[in-house]
Amino acid sequence: MLDASGSREAAALVAIQRRIDQPAVVRAATAMSLFGEHAAGWLAIGTAGAALDPTRRREWASSAVAVAGAHGASIVLKRIVRRRRPHDPRIAVHVGTPSRLSFPSSHATSTTAAAVAYGSLLGRPGAAGLAAVIPTMALSRLVLGVHYPTDVLAGSVLGAGCALAARRVIERGRLGRWRTR
Repeated sequence: MLDASGSREAAALVAIQRRIDQPAVVRAATAMSLFGEHAAGWLAIGTAGAALDPTRRREWASSAVAVAGAHGASIVLKRIVRRRRPHDPRIAVHVGTPSRLSFPSSHATSTTAAAVAYGSLLGRPGAAGLAAVIPTMALSRLVLGVHYPTDVLAGSVLGAGCALAARRVIERGRLGRWRTR
C-alpha cells in the first residue's frame, strides 16, 4: 500500500493548493470532476459520436468501450494498491468521492483514454483540444485535494496505455470491420 502522508507529495499538493486554490478555480475543477465522474462525460461523447457519425459508428463505439475499459482498469488497480486519498490536515478537500482510494486517478485515466481514443476521430484540431484537457483534468484533481501527483500521473499513463492497446485492436479489425471515408 502506498501512503504519501507527510511526504513530498503531500507538500507538493499543499503548495499547489496555496497557489491556485481560488473560488473560480475550485468551481471549474468541481465541474470537471462532475463531468469525469465514472467516465460519464467521456462515455456520453463517445455515444454522441456514434449517433452523429454513422460512417464511423463502430469506431466511435469501440473507442467508447476503450474508455470504459480504461476506467474499469483504474478501479481494479485502486482495489489492488489500496492507497488512501490525501489526509494531511493542510490539504483542503473540496469534493466528495465514491471511495477512499486514490491510486490511480480514475478521472485522469478516463480523460487520457478519451483524448487518445477520440482524438484520431476528431482530426488535428479536435485531438489537440482533447490533449489539452489531460493536464487540466489532472490539475483539477490536485486542486480539489482528492489525489496526489503520482495518482494523476499513473492514471494518465494507464489511460494512454489502455487506449493505445484498444486502438491497435480496432485497427486490426478484431472488434469488427468498418470503412472510414
